[in-house]
Amino acid sequence: MSGPSSSAAPEHAEDPEAVAAVAAALPRPLLVGLDVDGVLAPIVAHADDAVLLPGMLDAMRALAERVTVAVVSGRSISDLQRFGFPDNVEVFGLHGMERYGRTLELAEHERERLARLHALAAEAAHLAGEGAWVEVKPASVVLHVREASPVDGARSAEALRQRAADITGVHILPGKGVVELLTRATSKATAIDELRNEVGARGVVFAGDDRTDEEVFAALADEGCTIRVGPGETAARHRLAGPPEVLRFLRALTALV
Repeated sequence: MSGPSSSAAPEHAEDPEAVAAVAAALPRPLLVGLDVDGVLAPIVAHADDAVLLPGMLDAMRALAERVTVAVVSGRSISDLQRFGFPDNVEVFGLHGMERYGRTLELAEHERERLARLHALAAEAAHLAGEGAWVEVKPASVVLHVREASPVDGARSAEALRQRAADITGVHILPGKGVVELLTRATSKATAIDELRNEVGARGVVFAGDDRTDEEVFAALADEGCTIRVGPGETAARHRLAGPPEVLRFLRALTALV
């Protein structure tokens, strides 16, 4: 994969069918990567309440019969299973650290690091006050402050980032109303590159909505079809408004490939 993109997405959302035409023009074989929250499922206050947009699974299944389709999410594999993704869709969790069929094992020092991070995140949630909570994953902890006071939440999240940065080996991933602390470095871009090499994909499409997706956008640069879902500065070349438009995009792309 090459360096940062020289062309950013337009400020306003584009027509899903037009973006699908760009994606369909990429060389074959084609790989389509998708984040979950904010892309396949509308953003909700609490992650446990998220559901896929109606019709999304059928659209993914149909597209996966023609090209390689992958879900690459920050959620754990065990959490992703509840969405019922089709068997013909590849699924990566924990920002690429986990994958269906691949066991994730932590070394003793990583387990100790995870326990330490959990304690720091719990303290940060307490300082952020009502609405803040901590999610524990197999190799990371996440401080959620979306439902907390904006001022207290932001202050607590920044303090947690600073304290975690002093711990050797910790990988910090800030996001929308969250701070995730991982026991080892990982990247959605690495997961996409891994699968791309496996299937020999010459064209790559990736749609995401958060900071962790920007690494994929930057890595693909001008050689793929990168799609930012929702507002915000981005290295992606295209923009869709939200999950309903992603659904239209997937259906249109299926008809073209």
